[in-house]
Amino acid sequence: MKHKLLIIGILLCAALLCTSCVYRLKPIKGAEDKPEEPPKIMDPNPMFPVKKDGKWGYMDKAGTIVITPQFDEAHTFSDGLAMVEVGSGEAGRYGFIDKSGRFVINPDFRLALPFSEGLAGVKTSSGEKSQWGFIDKTGRITISMRFDWVGPFSEGLAEVQIGANVGYIDKKGEMVIKLKFAMSGAAGRFSEGLAAAKTGKEFGYIDKHGRYVINPQFADAEPFSEGLAAVRSGDLKTGKWGYIDKTGKYAITPQFDSADSFSEGLAAVEISNMKTGNWGYIDSTGNIIISPKYDAAAPFSEGLALIIVGDLKSGGLGFIDKTGKIVIEPQLHQMFYSFSEGLAQVRIGDFETGKWGYIDKTGKYVWEPTN
Repeated sequence: MKHKLLIIGILLCAALLCTSCVYRLKPIKGAEDKPEEPPKIMDPNPMFPVKKDGKWGYMDKAGTIVITPQFDEAHTFSDGLAMVEVGSGEAGRYGFIDKSGRFVINPDFRLALPFSEGLAGVKTSSGEKSQWGFIDKTGRITISMRFDWVGPFSEGLAEVQIGANVGYIDKKGEMVIKLKFAMSGAAGRFSEGLAAAKTGKEFGYIDKHGRYVINPQFADAEPFSEGLAAVRSGDLKTGKWGYIDKTGKYAITPQFDSADSFSEGLAAVEISNMKTGNWGYIDSTGNIIISPKYDAAAPFSEGLALIIVGDLKSGGLGFIDKTGKIVIEPQLHQMFYSFSEGLAQVRIGDFETGKWGYIDKTGKYVWEPTN
């Protein structure tokens, strides 16, 4: 997809549209018809995965351990449950715990997805012939293991793959949109009533009946967000990104080298002819609100956006507010993740041996990095 944004792709798992994060992180018009963005539901008692003495547990927002570190991998809570791994490598198995740390669903799954809309995708074994299905919050298999790949449920439907083709099932497991599309990744989830779908080499947008409401014509496409979707015309090297409305009409003409979805009223875009950094932010009319001066930029989350100044070896990552003011100075050799529930995760070093911590919106450590 957006080539330059891959630099910080692993930073975006805490962005608004994500349902959960992995914290071993192998791991984002007419005013009248613009949909009202639903309010973000904040957890009154959020818990955050922390690593200590080689194991993962959970802390509260004040930085106090509430679930003793004991897991080999831990994810954020989603739908009241958190996905954790016991064991690692081929011996690793995923299960789900509640906020007391008790296993509600035993670690019996080789692979799993966090819960979304009451269901979670799971896979019982590894290997080419193993398949995916879905469980409910009691651990009961409600949709049988028969898919080569599944995505999370979004707006009542989940993207599924059998062979080379993709379709959509409802929560009963019924194939409500036939297997007839090419794999489109995260863009294929339903958002604001539409999903990006790929036929041949081109993307369009389908409704929940599987009908194209915007015909395939784009080389690349992102989900709708805040009434607009980022789309690319032309090839990866010379093509340009713009934004369409739900009629398929361009609201912002293609002019950007890369573009991300709108979040909190702004979207990160790349303009490669700038002399000092290429990434900035536009509003829904296409006006530049924050001048392009960063080497990479992530969507806004909770009023702040993650940016990179310089490359990851000589530059640093920091946070800006919606005026473009740097509120947390870029820091070298530290990897930040987007804010969620008032905190942002920090990593110093690599995934496996690095130290992990959390900062608040002033940049102060709530949890000093540990491993």
